[in-house]
Amino acid sequence: MDGKVKEQKRHQQKHSGPKAERKKLKKQEGSTEEDGRKRNPKAFSVQSAVRMAKTFHRSQDIKTKKHHIPHVDRTPLEPPPIVIVVVGPPKVGKSTLIRCLIKNFTRQKLGDICGPVTIVSGKKRRLTFMECNNDINTMIDLAKVADLVLMLIDASFGFEMETFEFLNICQVHGFPRIMGVLTHLDSFKNNKTLRKTKKNLKHRFWTEVYQGAKLFYLSGMVYGEYQIQEVKNLGRFISVMKFRPLVWQTSHPYVLVDRMEDLTDPERVRTEPKCDRTVSLYGYLRGTHLKNKGQVHIPGVGDFQVADVNFLPDPCALPEAQKKRALNEKERLLYAPMAGIGGVVYDKDAVYIDLPASHVNQQQEEVRPTTELVQSLIDTHATLDAKMAASKVSLFSGSATLDSTDVGEQSREQGPQEECVWDPKTQRKRRKVVFTDKEEDVSGSSGDDDDDEEDDTEESEDESMEEDAAVATVKKQAASEEEKEEEEEEQGSLRWKEGLQQKASEAFLRQQKAAPNLRKLVYGSVVEADDSDDEDQELGGLFRVSRPQNGKKSRANGLDSSRFDPDTSHNWDLEEMLNSIRDCFVTGKWEEDQDAATLLKEDEELYGDFEDLETGKVHKGHTGEQDHAEQNNENDEDDEDNAESLVKVDDDEVQKKKRLEKKQRLKERFNAEYDDEDATYFDDLKEEMQKQAELNRAEFADVDDETRVQYEGFRPGMYVRLEISSLPCEFVTNFDPHYPIILGGLGSSEGNVGYLQMRLKKHRWYHRILKTRDPLILSLGWRRFQTIPLYHIEDHNGRHRLLKYTPQHMHCGASIWGPVTPQGTGFLAVQSVAGTKANFRIAATGVVLDLDKSVTIVKKLKLIGYPYKIFKNTSFVKGMFNSVLEVAKFEGASVRTVSGVRGQIKKALSTPPGAYRATFEDRLLMSDVVFLRSWYPVSVPQLYNPVTSLLLPAGQKDSWAGMRTLGQLKHDLGIRNKPNTDSLYKPVVRAPRHFNRLHIPKELQKALPFKSKPKQQQAKGKTPRDLQRPSVIREPHEKKVAALLLALSTVHNHKRKKAHTAQHAKHKEFLQQKEKLEEAKLKRQKEARKKLYRIQGQVDKKKSRSSLKGAPQDD
Repeated sequence: MDGKVKEQKRHQQKHSGPKAERKKLKKQEGSTEEDGRKRNPKAFSVQSAVRMAKTFHRSQDIKTKKHHIPHVDRTPLEPPPIVIVVVGPPKVGKSTLIRCLIKNFTRQKLGDICGPVTIVSGKKRRLTFMECNNDINTMIDLAKVADLVLMLIDASFGFEMETFEFLNICQVHGFPRIMGVLTHLDSFKNNKTLRKTKKNLKHRFWTEVYQGAKLFYLSGMVYGEYQIQEVKNLGRFISVMKFRPLVWQTSHPYVLVDRMEDLTDPERVRTEPKCDRTVSLYGYLRGTHLKNKGQVHIPGVGDFQVADVNFLPDPCALPEAQKKRALNEKERLLYAPMAGIGGVVYDKDAVYIDLPASHVNQQQEEVRPTTELVQSLIDTHATLDAKMAASKVSLFSGSATLDSTDVGEQSREQGPQEECVWDPKTQRKRRKVVFTDKEEDVSGSSGDDDDDEEDDTEESEDESMEEDAAVATVKKQAASEEEKEEEEEEQGSLRWKEGLQQKASEAFLRQQKAAPNLRKLVYGSVVEADDSDDEDQELGGLFRVSRPQNGKKSRANGLDSSRFDPDTSHNWDLEEMLNSIRDCFVTGKWEEDQDAATLLKEDEELYGDFEDLETGKVHKGHTGEQDHAEQNNENDEDDEDNAESLVKVDDDEVQKKKRLEKKQRLKERFNAEYDDEDATYFDDLKEEMQKQAELNRAEFADVDDETRVQYEGFRPGMYVRLEISSLPCEFVTNFDPHYPIILGGLGSSEGNVGYLQMRLKKHRWYHRILKTRDPLILSLGWRRFQTIPLYHIEDHNGRHRLLKYTPQHMHCGASIWGPVTPQGTGFLAVQSVAGTKANFRIAATGVVLDLDKSVTIVKKLKLIGYPYKIFKNTSFVKGMFNSVLEVAKFEGASVRTVSGVRGQIKKALSTPPGAYRATFEDRLLMSDVVFLRSWYPVSVPQLYNPVTSLLLPAGQKDSWAGMRTLGQLKHDLGIRNKPNTDSLYKPVVRAPRHFNRLHIPKELQKALPFKSKPKQQQAKGKTPRDLQRPSVIREPHEKKVAALLLALSTVHNHKRKKAHTAQHAKHKEFLQQKEKLEEAKLKRQKEARKKLYRIQGQVDKKKSRSSLKGAPQDD
């Protein structure tokens, strides 16, 4: 029976019929909450009003917490690339992650990560990756410009100090978006340990950043790279991330430099190697608008004046803004000049060609059509000057040729010269084009040069348009074939059936190329159309004769009709080819005498009504404006486009439209005033900000960039070139692309140096307290500089008292001499930027409070004097001041003695100088010390020493050392402190004090009792010798007798004491027994009294009864 269990028949669902239709409809719509409310309204009713109120309040709190103060959206239509900084300790996988992300977005492999790497990650987003090395200078600089921070953490080791240092730097300078990435997870062999480590690291990361911060896990590596799917997920997250504008970044323009060129005259560099250099720096402008001739600060170098600013074509443009004739996909999606990635770079001063030889040899067949100009320039063996010198010109036919030596020097103009420069950054030879005639006026001719370059490129494009149109189809097919091959390699699937048509066409083209040329076989020669045309058209090598018919005929005769030439085919997908034949059809633009619509209109006006005999349709002419409008309405469906352009709208209709628009505006105004029940203040504020942003964008929307730059400056998102003169030569000679170069724009007053008032707090993780007048390195605004702060605290009476050390776990004030920075700007302090310390390096953090010298810092000063004359409560004091003038300044000041007697300075004395008269609460002693507590103003030391770390040689940029502290100086020089002799501990030797005898007046003696009179208290003198009793010396027998008596008396006393103790105990027992008897006696007496009172009560009761009955009657 077990083996033959009857199988139940399965339920067959209906696929047609009313029930199936209802199920389908229900599945499409889904069970909504409204249906549930209709079915069971009680289940959705309010069960508890208090609970509902709490739920509502909580939801509103959560909703309100998500609100940010709305800002006006000032981001341009084409925003600059997002700066992504990859931070982490050494050997944690920063470069590997950047390479994997670049490969994920661009399908390209990058070797060494040098400088910023800009890529296109989507249609409207570009990313700039920057690696942050383990140098606190680099950390501070990149934290100020970062939009997103990828914080790499070695999970096998745990958090390192660099991670927390960078987090604290970010908190001070405006917190960017931070994402954590855990690496080295493949070192965990136990899954339980892995999960526990992930959880601990995640919660600690949340504590430092915010609850719920994103933490990615890179589980392991495959062939030296992270797993593709994990990198792809990280890339997707980066591509859709939104960013909150930071205050400092949105109020200052700044450029993260991705290219640097030295424009200094090479001859001057040769003669003066240490001369100041003129450098052009390139990069995307971020933040706010940048004005020309402004002041910028380069962190690690100093403040400089910008000589000139120009905007250049975007080297890594978004796909929407790219032209058709551009670099191929690999080259346009990645831009990293410092890493040696990039093609032809057009500059104001030179043209740079970066095309490695290996790349040319490997892909010559594919790259040749797109880089023909580059190949021609590379293949050139002689310079332009040599070619011009060897060329000869004849003005007329038969005339003598003219050499370059025959031309006068006054009419000679020097062309661009070529200079071969060895570039140490990329380790290759670069061919620099130097414009000698424009070296003197570099800054003034920037716009003209850019225009000329654009014109040249446009002309070259126009000349080669026909050729490109001819081979565009082949190119497109080849490009699509390459893309498909790449996709096949990535997906690993075999797609041999796809693209058969393209493969067949390519095979046909190859067969045509291999076929013999019939013209060459028959006539023995092939006519080159271009050469023959040039020979026929040139007259004397200078003038041309226009012979179009001959040219056409020769080209037609020279064409080999037996073979198919792909160059003669046209790509009808191009807009240019469609426009060239558009006028051949009725949809084109015709002349007025040839346009069909115009001729028909004239015929209608001339002949009026007519009937089409073939169709039987009657056409009526326009007798008036009404008939004209009716004709328009009837033929609206047939000819909508021509009707709008040919027929005028009636005046009544115009008035009707105006009335409708007016009503619509009134209705919208009414709705805005009365219908916005759900709108809140936050929504209104956001709408207002949105309108302001749209207004800002629409203001200069139709203005070209040249004019727009003159009004509003260079806007964010532009690729700009900044020329800076007088840069130190060490900046160029010691240039290292691994260290970022940032150009931070300064405001109108931020270039000045003055006094700053700050609020400062020592970091709780820093192991030492900070001492006043010890030099400190501050990161404030764009700058990193060393200064000497004075710490102070405000007392309850408003006095700013100088502190010797920073207080623990408490804020204090700090005054420095430094660059003027806006109020509310955060700063951080470190004591040293040289090398890596074992401990936490962030010494203090704070904020700027004030920008003037309004705060006067004072320190306590105690002046000491000694009384030399005492008259009751008045004393003369000397040794405190040196002159009468000083005493006069302190008249009325309060003084005090060490013993606590208070007094006041009255007036100066003539002699000795500096002495004064003072009154006190009580009479002073000559041994008292008088002191005066005063406050002395302290001046802030004027030290502003910028940290010039970028000027140090390569490999030593993290070893900048400024002014040393006093303790460091003494330690380095081996100087030991000599203690003050007054501060050393000494043995205290105090002489015995002799007090005067107490003097009691006679009247008071009379009132005293006899025992307290002074006579009775006087000490009695010595007894005279004759009155003193002589001492008795006993004999031995007497001593024995005395000892026996003493023993007997001792025994007697002991017996007596013992008998007394026994008697006392016996008496105590007797008293206890007597007390018991007394208690018994009292008890008996109490009982007897009770009995007596009871009998007496009964008698009284009988008497009362008998009195109630009446007296007995006598018989």
